[in-house]
Order: sequence, then C-alpha cells, then structure tokens
Amino acid sequence: MLSLRPYKACDAEKIASWIKDEKQMYQWSSDRFGNYPITAEKINHKYIDLNGDCEDPENFYSLTAYDEEGIVGNLILRYVDEEKKDIRFGFVIVDDTKRGKGYGKGMLKLALKFAFELLNANSCNLGVFDNNPSAYHCYKAAGFEENGNSFEVAIDISDEKWKVIELVIGREKYESMYRN
Repeated sequence: MLSLRPYKACDAEKIASWIKDEKQMYQWSSDRFGNYPITAEKINHKYIDLNGDCEDPENFYSLTAYDEEGIVGNLILRYVDEEKKDIRFGFVIVDDTKRGKGYGKGMLKLALKFAFELLNANSCNLGVFDNNPSAYHCYKAAGFEENGNSFEVAIDISDEKWKVIELVIGREKYESMYRN
C-alpha cells in the first residue's frame, strides 16, 4: 500500500540514486540543484537548509512516498499565492525501477488529497518538459490538464531550449475524480 510522509534527510541518498544522467537531472529539477551529479547533500541543503527556497516555513512541503519495501517517490508542494490557495507541485520523481507501474499516479493522487483536503487548495499546478512524455502522461492520468501556457527554458547541458508545458487540476476536477 502506498503512503506519504514528510521528507527525511535519510531519503536523499535514495532519491539521488534514481537520477542516472545529466538529462534526467534537468528533466527532474531544471537547474534548481546546480550541476550534475545530484547528491544527497544538495537535496538536503535545498529541502532542509533552504526550506525549498521558500522564506515562509509554512510554504514548503516535501513529501516522500513509500510502500512496504521502502521509499518509492518524492515531490514537493509550495504555495504560489499570498492567499495560500494555489499550490505548485515540483521535483516529482519515482524510483527508476518502479516507473510505469502506477507509483507516480498513486503518489500524485495522495499529494492531491493532501493539497485539497488538508491544505484546502483551490488548484494545483506543475510544469513538465515536453521531452519527458512518460511524466506528462503520468500527470494527465492523475487528472492534470494543460492550461494553455508554455514557455522555453535554456538548458545548461546543451544549446537547446526545452519547452515547459504547464498543467493544472482544480478542486472541482479533483473532487469529481477522487471523492466520488
């Protein structure tokens, strides 16, 4: 059974092990953790020391998904508005040996429950690079829909620009999918 709990510093080593190359790191985090390779120290510094780059300690939630075998995923949630009604998901990652088996959708479903039912969000959004179709399809399967916004980001590993597709799920859609 899949569950969520708050992130612990001991999770970082496992999370870092799921990122096998530079492209994967940028697909997961853009440039938010510096250069490849990602390390447990970089993750803990960002999540614990810097509170996810959020000034308000009540604005950042890092959640770890686990099952009976151990941790299987991680993601962060943060408010993007002063009223604390709109939540941005980020750094969504699933154990590379568990991908394609429903863990990502399950983790997102639990995080949406946390956001809508405990944090009382009106909407949740996230961005995904268009060169990451498995993540895109996972988000769509969890109920996220394109909101019509996209933009390009220059990536340090090449002279490429990667397109970010913005996705959102509102309270009404969440309730129709998960609360009936």
